[in-house]
Amino acid sequence: MVENEKLLAYLKRVSAELYETRDRLRKFETGELEPLAIVGMSCRLPGGVDSPESLWELLAAGTDAISGFPADRGWESGMELDPDSSMCRGGFVHGAADFDSDFFGISPREALAMDPQQRLMLETSWEALERTGIDPKSLQGSSTGVFTGASFSGYPVSAATGSGIYQLTGAAPSVISGRVSYSLGLEGPAVTVDTACSSSLVALHLAAQALRSGECTLALAGGVTVMAVPAAFSETSRQEGLAEDGRCKAFSAAADGTGWAEGAAVLVLERLSEARRHGHAVLAVVRGSAVNQDGASNGLTAPNGPSQQRVIRAALASARLSAADVDVVEAHGTGTVLGDPIEAQALLATYGQDRPEDRPVWLGSVKSNIGHTQAAAGAAGVMKMVLALQNGLMPPTLHADEPSEHIDWSAGQVRLLTEAVPWPADGRPRRAAVSAFGVSGTNAHVILEEAPAAETDVDEPTAATAPGDAASILTGPTTAWLLSARSAAGLTAQAGRLRAFTSAGKPLDPVDVGWSLATTRSAFEHRAVVLGESRDEMAAGLSALVAGEPSAGVISGGAAAAGPV
Repeated sequence: MVENEKLLAYLKRVSAELYETRDRLRKFETGELEPLAIVGMSCRLPGGVDSPESLWELLAAGTDAISGFPADRGWESGMELDPDSSMCRGGFVHGAADFDSDFFGISPREALAMDPQQRLMLETSWEALERTGIDPKSLQGSSTGVFTGASFSGYPVSAATGSGIYQLTGAAPSVISGRVSYSLGLEGPAVTVDTACSSSLVALHLAAQALRSGECTLALAGGVTVMAVPAAFSETSRQEGLAEDGRCKAFSAAADGTGWAEGAAVLVLERLSEARRHGHAVLAVVRGSAVNQDGASNGLTAPNGPSQQRVIRAALASARLSAADVDVVEAHGTGTVLGDPIEAQALLATYGQDRPEDRPVWLGSVKSNIGHTQAAAGAAGVMKMVLALQNGLMPPTLHADEPSEHIDWSAGQVRLLTEAVPWPADGRPRRAAVSAFGVSGTNAHVILEEAPAAETDVDEPTAATAPGDAASILTGPTTAWLLSARSAAGLTAQAGRLRAFTSAGKPLDPVDVGWSLATTRSAFEHRAVVLGESRDEMAAGLSALVAGEPSAGVISGGAAAAGPV
């Protein structure tokens, strides 16, 4: 009897442990398979692009954002290139040195010693969170991760007189991600990735892994490049690797080298189930991704076609998809005579096979518009594809009217996007792939999919759900728009941006704007409320606030300072 009881107790314990193990395995497998939602984006890119909306305007219009050298960096002296050379062109973030240090509680002395890449990442990370509908200050103490692709910019921090210890933190690439985590109080992983031109796509891959493994619940992933010195131009031109006109002519017969550019792009990611639970708008989902290395190939800096094929197949396997399930590839496409044919051949061998003639995989590169943004290039490509999914249109690739004769286009069903192509929903999920290959030999490939239909049992927050008096204020006859800033000048500037948005003529629900301003923005010490019953009344109140004129519909004042962000 005693032995039977012991055996029964043992079997019960083993059964319970097996059940618990099975439950943990189910949860683990579900997490591994669950798509990741892109719920927010922000950017600073050539052509004056300072938002996803302005990026789409540039892409849809087929705009070439390449320009002459910026005039505020002192590059004219000591240049190893003739300043009048046609190669003195690229894609630049003009005003990259501008930074509101007070907003982030950073002293002017420290700000001057900071690599401008740190400054851009602070600004774009803050904006990406706000665009997601998250008050950045609310994330303090959370397990939010920051994964940033970046390289050393050459910024001369030693020129910052009296900067002392700030020279160390100002120049260290590791601080580019760490600065964001520190400023916002984020306690998830903070990683700066440097695999050269594939850095930001590798950062996205690492962010996806961290989210799936539970290392973080929310992730900022992206990349940044600011060319603080012109060395990239002088060195590349000496090796005859720079395009004569500074433009990337991806997969074109006119390809004659790359065109350098700079920029920053940040994506906000979380698990799809979490995005739905929080009511965040899902812009697209990451179905799968992969990273590999060229290894001992035909040269340290030379691209390797077989490795590119392997990383594509690995990403498709990660997404549990076939090549025929993907509609368009946003290629690395730097416009080099060596790299483009190798990449195209890898795409023809993977995506171009076993497809009907009327369903080719389309091929393009955002570098033809803005240049090669280096460590930010992969994230910029992802952003382009997310916007294309949202707008139902594949934008054209510029400077590629005549496809390269070095590519055997008959080897597979791959077609170059020489003009815009409609991309309507047709009953099956639309998908895009994004490639990035680093001069380091590290390759990355990501599979994106259009946002799934929202679940009917999950309601997004609306003004009607606001508690107490807030609901009556936002849904009554008079709407309230709340604005705040760190300074009086900042408040005026905020009102000016909101007025421009209101006057742009795009569809706008004043109640929806009021709800977003009240619930998804941080509250700072300089404040104003604009009241009105119509769009025109709100615009008039904002105009009065900008002009500093009294208005019956505007109330402004101050609150006690809350301290640094």
